[in-house]
Amino acid sequence: MKISKILLLAVRLGIVALLYSTLWFKFTGHPESVALFTKLGVEPYGRLFTGFVELITGILLLIRRTAWLGALMGIGTMGGAIMSHLFIIGIESAADGGQLFYTAWIIALLCSIVLWAYRKEIKFLPIKR
Repeated sequence: MKISKILLLAVRLGIVALLYSTLWFKFTGHPESVALFTKLGVEPYGRLFTGFVELITGILLLIRRTAWLGALMGIGTMGGAIMSHLFIIGIESAADGGQLFYTAWIIALLCSIVLWAYRKEIKFLPIKR
């Protein structure tokens, strides 16, 4: 296996690990997660929906043929999280020092790398193969 493929797999696994690290909080109704989505005005459905989207995103990222779609979903989901932090929640939520905000940026950046790496897998784009 080439080094670039190994690195790309490591990036995909890293994204999944970051995404899945918050699923427990979303699906169990952890008080900090509930407070965050209450501030957004979408508790509980927004919290659960976001959890399911992140779960599906991770699954798609684990499958090589669908990694580009998972990356695209990750960029969209993290874009929403970043905008929510900038305009509603604030950089820091529940005195986390901005950890959720910065993690969303990291995930979006890593997903951008994956999307770029797998751009030729996207069948409906006119890219020379």
